[in-house]
Amino acid sequence: MTQPVLSIRNITKSFGAIRAVDGVSFDVHRGEILGLIGPNGSGKSTLFNCLLGQLRPDAGHVEVNGRDVSGMRASQLNRLGVGRTFQQLSVFPKMSVLDNIILAGQEHRGTMVSRLFGAPDAGLTEEADRLIGFFRLTHLRDTLAGSLSYGQQKLVDAAMAFMAGPSLVLLDEPAGGVNLTMLADLKERLTTYNAEHGTTFVVIEHNMEFVMSLCTRIIVLAEGAVIAEGAPAEIRANQAVIDAYLGG
Repeated sequence: MTQPVLSIRNITKSFGAIRAVDGVSFDVHRGEILGLIGPNGSGKSTLFNCLLGQLRPDAGHVEVNGRDVSGMRASQLNRLGVGRTFQQLSVFPKMSVLDNIILAGQEHRGTMVSRLFGAPDAGLTEEADRLIGFFRLTHLRDTLAGSLSYGQQKLVDAAMAFMAGPSLVLLDEPAGGVNLTMLADLKERLTTYNAEHGTTFVVIEHNMEFVMSLCTRIIVLAEGAVIAEGAPAEIRANQAVIDAYLGG
């Protein structure tokens, strides 16, 4: 089997007497769409923040393509091909859709000198337009992001995450607050991007129908520990998962 894109080994994180993440280990393989689910308080967000350098775990380590990245900041991870979307939108409301996506690319392109003296768009307009087209936002290209619907802003947020050409993208509740029509568009675009580019996704999500239809494999957390892992159909039928959600 090829080397995992992402390896999580014995990640542990406590807040006082509360162990939010308790020795979690798993691998994510190239081209996979992995779902990470669990009831409220199961440790999903804490684990995600440990992976992205926003929290330092008490124990364990994280590897990306075989390289130990434990403790690296999100900006450093991005340069290694790790992108992410946020639970809270990161779009700039007073900038156009195009400028938001260009700005996301500029953050990870070139040096400070090249940004100061290079082209205003750092040569990124063509790539930004390609992603705008891919996410079916062409008719909104020059519209201020703040005037878009929440679902449209989620699509802009996703396009921003792909501007650096990541090989691994961590999606934090992409379905949150999105209506059913936009949700179907988002799922179809993510599935297509995965198929066309082989990009690996890890998805934290509360919307069970969305994650079950999008992901090829699902890991379930409860009380900070992995309680189940498998294909969506296996997870649906797993009694430990049913009990965890009913109890949560």
